Amino acid sequence: MAQPARRPCLIEPRPMKLQQLRYLVEVAKQGLNVSEAAETLHTSQPGISKQIRLLEDELGIQVFIRNGKRVVAVSEPGKQVLRIAERILREAKNLKRVGEEFASEAEGSLIIATTHTQARYALPETIRAFRQHYPNVRLQLKQGNPTQICDMVVAGEADFAIATEGILLYKELAALPCHSWNRSVVAPHGHPLTELNRPITLADIGAYPIITYDTAFTGRTRINHAFEQAGVTPNLVLTAIDTDVIKTYVGIGLGVGIIASMGYEPERDRDLAALDASHLFEPSITKIGIRKDAYLRGFAYTFIELFAPHLTRAKVDEAILAGQQP
Repeated sequence: MAQPARRPCLIEPRPMKLQQLRYLVEVAKQGLNVSEAAETLHTSQPGISKQIRLLEDELGIQVFIRNGKRVVAVSEPGKQVLRIAERILREAKNLKRVGEEFASEAEGSLIIATTHTQARYALPETIRAFRQHYPNVRLQLKQGNPTQICDMVVAGEADFAIATEGILLYKELAALPCHSWNRSVVAPHGHPLTELNRPITLADIGAYPIITYDTAFTGRTRINHAFEQAGVTPNLVLTAIDTDVIKTYVGIGLGVGIIASMGYEPERDRDLAALDASHLFEPSITKIGIRKDAYLRGFAYTFIELFAPHLTRAKVDEAILAGQQP
């Protein structure tokens, strides 16, 4: 594709505005669909198109390549402009947070991206304690698979991610280890596995249909690796992203479940027995993923320390700083 020509600037350009950068980034985010960007930003499509063209005139380049009125691609210099625009918008958000921090230390919003297992089983006590400390902070949980929640943090749509998988794959994120955990096998009371008078083996589990997590979730790679090393081929009849779903189908006799041990609640799961399987699988580590260029409000540090007491503000800052170094 030919390099777009430099756009001649015939009139004195207007000063660049953050809003123009927002329009630019949102159009790219919406797959070059200006209508979708306008809907997301609650503005008009002609308004976005006009502001982007004004910005291109000021920069003297085409950011977007067009076919008639349709945006069809991002130009090579446009890719660099978008990277810089995203960085400027993140820093603008950081500036706003600095002001909010000193104007009102106990008010604001905290957005946490996490998986179902963490939201359902690992976070409730932390959230309860946090609400007692900061009743005026708006707390929002966004759930998804590890890739989705990491993307949210990278895009600035969440303050940090909490997950087992995925975070280490993102160069933009500093990964802070929180908790080590392992797995249990759940089965209905009276199932042959519950009658064994010895620790269960992978061969024992492999003799029955198995229900466990989807490949992207909750340490599934550890489960696969353990069976491979033992030379046992598991009969996976159902995978799910939700521990409660796994337990439901175990309860109706579809198979035995391999779940995070934190997901078994004796009072609620009275129809199921839990068998320790920590000797069969390598432990997994829950991590917090934070953008390396993030500015965290004071209450965000409090939340992190409530969830993982060893992660003091100094330790979090140290990890973020270390992540910024080349």
